[in-house]
Amino acid sequence: MAIQRVGVIGAGTMGNGIAHVFARSGYSVVLCDVDQQFLDRAITTISKNLDREVAKNKITAAEKDGALERIQCVTDRAKLADCDFVVEAATEKFEIKTEIFRDLDRLTRPEIILASNTSSISITKLGGVTKRPDRVIGMHFFNPVPVMKLVEVIRGLATSQETFTTVRDLSVKLEKTPVEVNDAPGFVSNRVLMPLLNEAMYAVMEGVATAEAVDEVFKLGMAHPMGPLTLADFIGLDVCLDIMRVLHSGLGDPKYRPCPLLIKMVDAGWLGRKSGRGFYTY
Repeated sequence: MAIQRVGVIGAGTMGNGIAHVFARSGYSVVLCDVDQQFLDRAITTISKNLDREVAKNKITAAEKDGALERIQCVTDRAKLADCDFVVEAATEKFEIKTEIFRDLDRLTRPEIILASNTSSISITKLGGVTKRPDRVIGMHFFNPVPVMKLVEVIRGLATSQETFTTVRDLSVKLEKTPVEVNDAPGFVSNRVLMPLLNEAMYAVMEGVATAEAVDEVFKLGMAHPMGPLTLADFIGLDVCLDIMRVLHSGLGDPKYRPCPLLIKMVDAGWLGRKSGRGFYTY
């Protein structure tokens, strides 16, 4: 079945980026969120990011206008019913995602693939709440989505080869590089990255070094484009905490215990760039 109309649930940082790349690649996009203000903000962000691409001669002004025209914003999830493919990019919480997948299973045609942009939650479990676990898959984009080439394509236990092949080929059509990963907490990217960020937080909490010093070590000594604490602020400290909790509970190893400083900062509403304060002030 040809994929022409794509649904994206969640208009936040990842969702608007995913909508951007699908629309830029010629797909009709139905972008869904619970409140019109989130959708309005998403369209503003997409428009600005497309303007950057025009300025860099990556696309033309006409291509920008065409991409925006292909995005339909809705608050009613039932309007995803006629989509040929759906990507969920909602909050990284299992209860929220399972409610969405149950609803999508009810709303969409039985042959439609349901993908999740989850960065840590089990694809097998998400598939298990539907009547089509063979058509549930992980499609983990990276931030900023229009720029980053990697897509982790995650097989759940029941994911069919046909589903995997479709999503792998779709990623290539989006000018991304798909990498096959099996279902495990955190997959590859966050299973390796998040403990690094978490340990950097412990170094600050224990007075080993300041956040600035930790970041300088990684930028100058390991050639990282940004330090781990700047990156944590960029990702969102609440997202980092959610992922660490998934790793800790899913793998059962104390080395994945979230840093107490991270928990305190999230409790204080210091979520990084998006709140104006994290390890740095913005």
